[in-house]
Amino acid sequence: MNAGQRGFGAIVAIVILVIMATISAALVRLGTTQQATSTQDILSARAWQAARAGNEWGLYQALGPSASCVPATTLDLRAATGFSATVTCTSSISRNFKEGETSPGVPRAITSYSIEAVACNSAACPDAALAATPGYVERKRLVIANTP
Repeated sequence: MNAGQRGFGAIVAIVILVIMATISAALVRLGTTQQATSTQDILSARAWQAARAGNEWGLYQALGPSASCVPATTLDLRAATGFSATVTCTSSISRNFKEGETSPGVPRAITSYSIEAVACNSAACPDAALAATPGYVERKRLVIANTP
């Protein structure tokens, strides 16, 4: 046996082990990142639905039997969904729309409701203190409804 080739098999084995350890570490990191991304996607969908619930609630308040635009309200949905929604409603009456007349020459007054819902996984939305944390999710929806 040649004296210069002793230990070559050990070097090859160490190189192969290092390559396999690097591939294993990359796969573990990829799996962890994929799981975190999936969790954030689910939380995002829940926040969107909580904001939608806030919009629906605001529309019911503005267009329902009471017909009142509630200025700012926080809906606590954390028991069921883990999210809360802050709903803000503003209304304005406009006579500039050309959608008809109440009598000849008098344009119909249109009431416009702007309902904004901000949902997040905190007690109050938006939460500036938690916004920089990785688990914080916030979504905003705006609905505009017009009534004669």
